[in-house]
Amino acid sequence: MEENLNIPAHVAIILDGNGRWAKEKGMPRNYGHMQGAKAVEDILVDARDMGIKYLTVYAFSTENWTRPEAEVSALMTILRNYLKTSIKKSMKNNVRCRVIGERSKLSPDIQDAIHELEDATKDNTGLTFTIAINYGSRDEITRAVRKIAGKVADGELAPEDITEKMIGENLDTNFLPDPDLLIRTCNEQRISNFLLWQCAYAEFYYTPVAWPDFNKAELEKAVESYSGRNRKFGGLKT
Repeated sequence: MEENLNIPAHVAIILDGNGRWAKEKGMPRNYGHMQGAKAVEDILVDARDMGIKYLTVYAFSTENWTRPEAEVSALMTILRNYLKTSIKKSMKNNVRCRVIGERSKLSPDIQDAIHELEDATKDNTGLTFTIAINYGSRDEITRAVRKIAGKVADGELAPEDITEKMIGENLDTNFLPDPDLLIRTCNEQRISNFLLWQCAYAEFYYTPVAWPDFNKAELEKAVESYSGRNRKFGGLKT
């Protein structure tokens, strides 16, 4: 990787192509999801070593429930295993783990595992790793609006006092800075209801590489692309 790169503080990734990758190899889709989970573990370490401070991945969307029941069940099993093994690895690597999304629709044991992971790693000072589970940005914004509307209805807040900052503070990501770079794998060029509010000024990077094959070299390509762009906010370069 080139020296003197402008390293993004926060990288968000849409993990796409697990099923297609497996199909090309004559394997079931679930095999692709398992290999995709392993790729997450590797990229987490690579991102930390590159100086990235925040890494957020789209693991399971609100729309993913419409997939075949067997596939959803397999994804939940992979998630359970991942959450259980993450505590030891996160403590070893000084990673703080957080989860965003609507947890109430997840099974109780997964909710408990999320709580255990977050609580165990809350004091870690290294990279913050955020997993989006049962997450959809429209759902997130809707929930935030309901919270604020409730305060208006109770007379605690006047409509004219609602600000962008207040909306951001009511989103699932209120503990994170907005993403600098959004990566999507497997040649899909859309953001699929992921961090719609937060990605207002993010740089987008699309790659044909399927997620299980996304490695350190591919992450470096994305960061190099980001570093070479003229970042503008309201017409001002940064």
